[in-house]
Amino acid sequence: MATVQGSIKTVVVEPTPAALAAHVADRFLTRVIARTRNGRLAHICLTGGSMGGAVLAAAASDERISTIDWSLVHFWWGDERFVERDDPDRNSLQSRKALLDALPIPPENIHETAAPSDGLSLEEAAAAYAAELARFSSSHGAWPSFAVCFLGVGPDGHIASLFPDRPEVTVTDAAALPVRNSPKPPPERITLTRPVLNSAKRVWLVLTGADKASALGLALAGASYASVPAAGAKGRRRTVFFVDEAAAAEVAPELIDRDY
Repeated sequence: MATVQGSIKTVVVEPTPAALAAHVADRFLTRVIARTRNGRLAHICLTGGSMGGAVLAAAASDERISTIDWSLVHFWWGDERFVERDDPDRNSLQSRKALLDALPIPPENIHETAAPSDGLSLEEAAAAYAAELARFSSSHGAWPSFAVCFLGVGPDGHIASLFPDRPEVTVTDAAALPVRNSPKPPPERITLTRPVLNSAKRVWLVLTGADKASALGLALAGASYASVPAAGAKGRRRTVFFVDEAAAAEVAPELIDRDY
């Protein structure tokens, strides 16, 4: 199978969600080690959801985490629910419990969005996150160049908090946006925009379950990004859909990479 370059999309399939989480965690740590080996920073964009947490939990049990200089790694989130930091709906709380709190990482390297009790409105919180991203501006924009950007995919094809046929999907002149009346609870969220997500070297979409098969098929077939946001996810170097067998039901065999 050809390697994934630019806009070419391929699929990696594992039999079960647990096997998939272990595989993605292995690839993730391999990339972080390669990136930081010579003192380079590694900016990582995380996702929430059951698989987002499962991948980090699998990474936490890998002995290689003790060999990484975590002062060189920065964590961000593709979207966040505008709820308090101790709310179970909070993506960052899930990530912390699964892995981050166990790492010897400087607190300032974990870039969370504001919570309601911080005294900012939803709009102000989104603007503050954009300002934080801009502190690490890269040649690709007023945001860091992510070594890896993890994305979950909803049954409706949404990624981050970019939902189908909503105005946030097509915004290109901002890094972070407030989202109100989200079709998926909780209703208030902050999301990164498509240009930020797609500036990542590697965009890894992780999804499991038969209810995701249709969205995956549409994304691979080149559906409209406005209607199927996952179809517009594209890393600069690699774009990989990591899926279990149930989600892969509609994937053409020639798209499956059996070596990555």
